[in-house]
Formats: sequence, C-alpha cells, structure tokens
Amino acid sequence: MTGQERAAHAGTLDPKVTGSLPLLLGRATRAARVFDGLDKEYITVLELQGPPPADLETVIEAFEGEVFQTPPRKSAVVRERRVRRIHALDILERDGRQVLLRVRCESGTYVRKLCHDLGLALGTGAHMGDLRRSATGRFDDTSPVTLHDLADALAFWREDGEEDPLREVVAPAERALAGLPGVVIAESAAREVAHGAPVYAPGVLETRPAPHDGTQPETGDLVACTTPDGAAVALGPLTGDPDSDRGTIVNTDRVLV
Repeated sequence: MTGQERAAHAGTLDPKVTGSLPLLLGRATRAARVFDGLDKEYITVLELQGPPPADLETVIEAFEGEVFQTPPRKSAVVRERRVRRIHALDILERDGRQVLLRVRCESGTYVRKLCHDLGLALGTGAHMGDLRRSATGRFDDTSPVTLHDLADALAFWREDGEEDPLREVVAPAERALAGLPGVVIAESAAREVAHGAPVYAPGVLETRPAPHDGTQPETGDLVACTTPDGAAVALGPLTGDPDSDRGTIVNTDRVLV
C-alpha cells in the first residue's frame, strides 16, 4: 500500500481482537526494539457462568500484582509456567453476568487465561468475551488510524501532492522515541553517527530524563540520540558518563538517518 520495502509491528493481535497495534515503516523499523516489553492495557468482557458473588470486587482486586500463567496450547511460545504482573484491574461496568474490565498488565500476559482464573476464584466459572487492546505503552487508541484512513491519505498525496492528510495519520519516528531518556548531540556528531560512529563525549550537549519518571539515563539504559532541534539520529545503550570529557558515551546500534 505505501510502497515501503520494510515494515514492522509492535506485537500481534489475535483473531477477533481489536485495538492498538503500532506499525513502523521504512527506516522507522530500526526503532522497533523501543516497543519490546512495553506494558499493555486491555478492555475485556468477563463472562461469568453463574450469578456474580457478593465478594466480586474483592476477588478481582486480589489479582493485582504478580500472577502465575501457563500459555494456552495454541500459542507461539513454549508452554512453561511463568510470572506476569497485573498493574491494575478495574471494574468499569457490570450488567448481570457480564463484567467490563480494564486490565493494565505486563507484556506477555494472557487475558483469556486471566479471565478463566478469575472464574475459578469467583467460584462461578468464567471466560473472556470481547477483547480490545486499548494501549501499548504510551500509544493508546484515543486517536486510532485505520487502513482506510491511510489509503485515503495516500490517495490525496499521490493524486494532488497534498501532504497534510498523510502527516495526520503517519507520525514521525521521533514519536516512537518520546518515552526514552535522551542524549542531545551536536550536528557535527550527528553526521559522524550517520556514518556508523558511536557518540563520543565531545559531541554530547546534554541529557534528557525519561518523561515517565524524570530520571536521568544510567549506564546500560537504552537512549535516543537526537539533534538540538529534536531530530532522531540513533538508538543505543549509554556506555559512558555524559559529563565526561572523553570516551564513548553511546554505542549506537540503530542508526535512524
């Protein structure tokens, strides 16, 4: 559709599941690792197989925290018992034997299995009804883009050279990096990085904290290297002290320009 030779996605959606699925095109595919392990949020219908018990809310709340899960038989991973964290489990609505839940959880959590286990704990039995992924990390479904939206925007661009509709549905790569701590580098350093060089101390202008908690990057953290005007240059682990006068500061293993 777009004519791009490369594309990537941040996770998969099972059949009949809708919602947030970030896609990357062209050079932005080099930033795909940013999405590895991001927390997910889901909206699901818990279908009880009996009348809801009086302690429904208490039982559901008890599932917040670490839970044990074994992947279902039809899964792409080895069926080994593992621990996943449920950050929040909220009841949004109740209607008879149907309970609308919002699940904020660690990547790799099986919501279908969670619903089954909730049914066992409630003593009624239960299964998952509808499921929608409402967020992948910072990317939520408040402003979704459909394939029809993309097709229309591409048609405007190809027929009339109109870029505005396309810019509304295709975000720049910088948006994918916005959740990372950053290292701002000089334009001269950016040119060297574009040709495969790491970021050396003289090219570092400043560091920027991770927006979600305000902490400065530490050695080993994945950082986004940008120019002073915010253009993405590269990704890589912080390997040295940004305040140092010499040495390698970032090993750039993904060049984005």
